[in-house]
Amino acid sequence: MKLRFITPTLHGVADYTAGLGLMVAPFLLGLGASSEWAVWFSVCTGVAVFAASLLTDYKLSAYRLIPFQGHLAIDLLVAVTFMILPFALGFSGLDAAYYWFNATVVFLVVSLSASK
Repeated sequence: MKLRFITPTLHGVADYTAGLGLMVAPFLLGLGASSEWAVWFSVCTGVAVFAASLLTDYKLSAYRLIPFQGHLAIDLLVAVTFMILPFALGFSGLDAAYYWFNATVVFLVVSLSASK
């Protein structure tokens, strides 16, 4: 069984979905109890994910400027940032859990993504 089964196209679908989710979920979940940054960092990251997706070299892109391997490196940086952010900005409760959950999902998607 091939461990890296997420194709660049499927990764692109996940990216656009995640970008939209990062923009909308903080409001649906009522984030911000420990810090307003919990809301706005997610929204800004969602916009950045959407923009990076439009610029990545895969089928669902508008402009193929970022190599897919570079995109995976950006995703990894986002995951590490999401892991550290609750500690750095003092998030607690749902705010912290939201970032740790998203970091875990991004780590999994990166580790299961097949390079071109």
